[in-house]
Amino acid sequence: MTAKKIIIDCDPGIDDALAIVLAHGSPELEIVGITTVGGNVGLEHTTANALKLREFLGLHGVPVTAGSAGPLLRARVDAAEVHGDSGLGAARLPEPRLRAAPGHAVDFIIDAIAADPGEITLVAIGPLTNVALAVRKEPKLAEMVRELVILGGSYTRGNFTPAAEFNIAADPEAAAIVFEAGWTVTTIGLDAAKHALATGWVVEEMRAMGRLGADLLVPCVEFYGLATAADGPAIYDACAVAHVIDPTLHVFAPAEVNVETVGRWTYGMTVTDFDVRPGRANARVATSLDVARFWDLVLPAYREAAARMGAAETTAEPAP
Repeated sequence: MTAKKIIIDCDPGIDDALAIVLAHGSPELEIVGITTVGGNVGLEHTTANALKLREFLGLHGVPVTAGSAGPLLRARVDAAEVHGDSGLGAARLPEPRLRAAPGHAVDFIIDAIAADPGEITLVAIGPLTNVALAVRKEPKLAEMVRELVILGGSYTRGNFTPAAEFNIAADPEAAAIVFEAGWTVTTIGLDAAKHALATGWVVEEMRAMGRLGADLLVPCVEFYGLATAADGPAIYDACAVAHVIDPTLHVFAPAEVNVETVGRWTYGMTVTDFDVRPGRANARVATSLDVARFWDLVLPAYREAAARMGAAETTAEPAP
């Protein structure tokens, strides 16, 4: 089976990190590149975190390219109160030895997808600033990408404000550009992703994953929220990567999605019309998640990522 190629545009971020681990541990995926955007924390931290994750996991040869530091028009907001000042909660990762790739994330996205048209899925799990700038700079991106999958929005209630989800509200003008760019956006929002709960038994599974569990997975999840037998924090961003691996995990409905950019109390709201007129649908919106199958997919991938780290440590040459 040929692995599906993906670019992960992200703002690590605890759940971004957990999504990257999922992609790395999945033999079904090939990570072509990681691009960063300011979001959960500032760009300097999101880029540093992506570099730390690359080296910690052993993502050799995967470029990390920094992108937009803030939104197109608005003042920057963040979620450091949720993810910690560094963005990775209580994770214990070494400082990276290698730097980010030269250039800008927007150009990397355009160039990589144009070089392999129809083959690369763009997975956007942070604010959509880089994606908006890329499709504005190269409108044919909407035709060349295999699929655009975003983690963002909600057709019920937000988490940044009562109306808006964080990734959309962080740059609503960029999100509006993305939804109006002429492609069909695969949208996994809070309504489905909130069910991807890392409950107590999930955390215990993570504890058995060696250094990956001890230094990254468990500290991230436990910083994110309390895990109990029936409840725990949702690892939202992993849902977008999981969809690329198995498109049957979510149920989707066609919809017309418009992003509110002028409302005083509603800016960043994804106004979702499921009763859409013919030819007006611009999105496939996730309405549910098969939670049991989600964890049946995620946990083996985490174990594979842990095994790869262990194998790399075993085969590493001893220090002189």
